Formats: sequence, structure tokens, C-alpha cells
Amino acid sequence: MKFSDELIAGINKTWRANHSHPFVQGIGHGTLEPGKFKYYLIQDYLYLIQYAKVYALGIQKASDLSTMTELSNSVNYILAGEMALHRQYAERFGVTAQDFEEAIEAPTTIAYTRYMLAEAQNGSLAHVIAAVLPCAISYAEIGAELAAIPGSLEHPLYGDWIRTYSSDDFAKSVQATVDLMDRLAIDLQGVERDKLKEIFLTTTRFEYLFWDMGNDVVDWPQNLLDAVTETV
Repeated sequence: MKFSDELIAGINKTWRANHSHPFVQGIGHGTLEPGKFKYYLIQDYLYLIQYAKVYALGIQKASDLSTMTELSNSVNYILAGEMALHRQYAERFGVTAQDFEEAIEAPTTIAYTRYMLAEAQNGSLAHVIAAVLPCAISYAEIGAELAAIPGSLEHPLYGDWIRTYSSDDFAKSVQATVDLMDRLAIDLQGVERDKLKEIFLTTTRFEYLFWDMGNDVVDWPQNLLDAVTETV
């Protein structure tokens, strides 16, 4: 069994919980309230900014040009591909460029992304990949599963999202990361492999919390949203 398969097999119940989440199923069946998706869209845009930085840390830790190039391609796909999808959706959901610029990261967005960045900064390249892998693989799997729902690809609000994450381009980008994880794990044993499994499980859990955040629109309490002001 490949290490990437082992990672998922070891936490199958938690892994599948993301796929069956009401928010995810709402996208696939076209029943998700647009306001919830709008909130998710903005928070996911902020998430992707930090997610790209995690991949960029991988470039710094890579020991060969081929791996650096692979990771660079992933960064480019996030910034020019996924984030382009978010900007494309913006007008459809009434989100302006200013909304993206002025948006405040929700507590879950901060917790998830800063955990990944901390593991990436303090660990090896394998830690970097273990941190980003649950998001990458689960979105590819979810995209493929939702695409199989009759009419989902033609939905006026969510069809483009499903087409993006079920596309060959996205699948190829994800597979490159999966293959890198498997290569990095070949010579790892014991405690090192267990640490990667711990990181993978944690970010898989964060994926569920992120769907929860979108479904319940979990933000900072209103009384804590004072603007940052400069003090003398």
C-alpha cells in the first residue's frame, strides 16, 4: 500500500465525513443557500493565500530542481487557477474586489492555515506535503463525486465549482502532490511516519471544520469585530 493510501485508510471514518458534509452535498444537489456559499467563497479565498505560502515553503525545503518545479506549478495553480475561480464567482454572488480585500479571516480560517504554516516552517518537506494533502485529495474526490450527480455540472451557481474540482487539470495537480508524498515517505520509519499521519489527520479535521464554518457561517462575534485603529 502506498503511504498516501495508508494515510486515508487509517482515518477512513473522518475522511468520509468531509465528503458527506451537508455543505458539500448542498453544492452537489444545488440546494445550498447562496449566502452560505458567498461566505465560504470569501473565507476560502483568504485560505488559499496562506495555502499557497505553505507550498512555497516546500520549494524552500526541496533539495532538487525537479521537486521545486513541481511545487512551483502547484503554487501557480492555486494563485492563477483556483483563486481565478473565486474571482470569477465574485460578481455572481455579489462579492466585490473590495470585499475580498477587506475581509477578515474567521477563527477557523486562522487556526487551519496557521497550523499548516507552523508545521511547514518547523518541519521537513514531508511535513509540508502532509499538511496540504487532505485539502488537495479531498477536493479532487469531492469534485468527482459531485460531478456524477445528474445536473450538477449545469447548475447556474455551483456548476463551475464542480467542474473545476473534477477537472483533469486539478486532478493532475493533486496527483503530483500525492506522488511527492509517496516518494518522501519511502525512507521514513516509526516516529517520523507517525508524525506525518498526525499532521494529515489534523488537517483532515480542519477540512471538516471549514465546511462547518461555511454551513453555519461561523465568524467572530459581532462585538469583537471592531476595526484595527492606530494608537499613538
